[in-house]
Amino acid sequence: MPRFAANLSLLFTEMPLLDRFAAARAAGFEAVEMQFPYAETKQALAHRLAETGLPLVLHNLPPGDWAAGERGIALLPDRVPEFRDGVARAIDYAGALGCRQINCLAGLAPASNERTRLRATLTDNLAYAADALERAGIRLLIEPINDRDIPGFFLNRLADAAAVIEAVGSENLFIQADLYHMAMMGEDLATELTAHRARIAHVQIADAPGRHEPGTGRIDFSAAFATLDAAGYDGFIGCEYLPAASTEAGLGWMSAYR
Repeated sequence: MPRFAANLSLLFTEMPLLDRFAAARAAGFEAVEMQFPYAETKQALAHRLAETGLPLVLHNLPPGDWAAGERGIALLPDRVPEFRDGVARAIDYAGALGCRQINCLAGLAPASNERTRLRATLTDNLAYAADALERAGIRLLIEPINDRDIPGFFLNRLADAAAVIEAVGSENLFIQADLYHMAMMGEDLATELTAHRARIAHVQIADAPGRHEPGTGRIDFSAAFATLDAAGYDGFIGCEYLPAASTEAGLGWMSAYR
């Protein structure tokens, strides 16, 4: 039976962030995840986690200037010091919040840079981050994102992430597989989830197209969950979707998996 984690950056946005923990617990979620926790203090977030008893199963490294359109800085040669500062900050937050997985967004490929140079920077940064996180007892993940929603994103398919992991050569680097991004790239979910299962450490979901809750698009989630179960995946399923209406109005989909 899948265990679902509410992504508090996208769900329950009708209320302040610190109130979303209790809402997720009341809705039946067994854990929470966040994109970026850094706007709140570690103390405030830790209090909400303790209050609800929900584990925080994932958050991201600082992505650069998100409001300005940046979607990660790990591949940018002129931002290496900032990236390393972000690794330290993420470890600090994860340690305070008991989070054992941190995701790294590779970023957008600038047209002015050669792809080989970007890949080399990404590889070096991931090696640095994987080592630092391993010493802190935290796993590092990288996430492929479809090039329709975010044109120019450096990693688009699970095979892209797997190739980077091989180049880095760290045992502490894994894949975050988002079924929405996979579907938008036309990937066969069963084939790719099975092929890369050994490196998949976290799974996220949203239906495609639209990125709304399951049941609003074309993804067969029952089949996808069965594939993950057969492959031995026992982690949480992060619900990182945009509710079609209010969060609570769209939660009926979960009843089929309880």
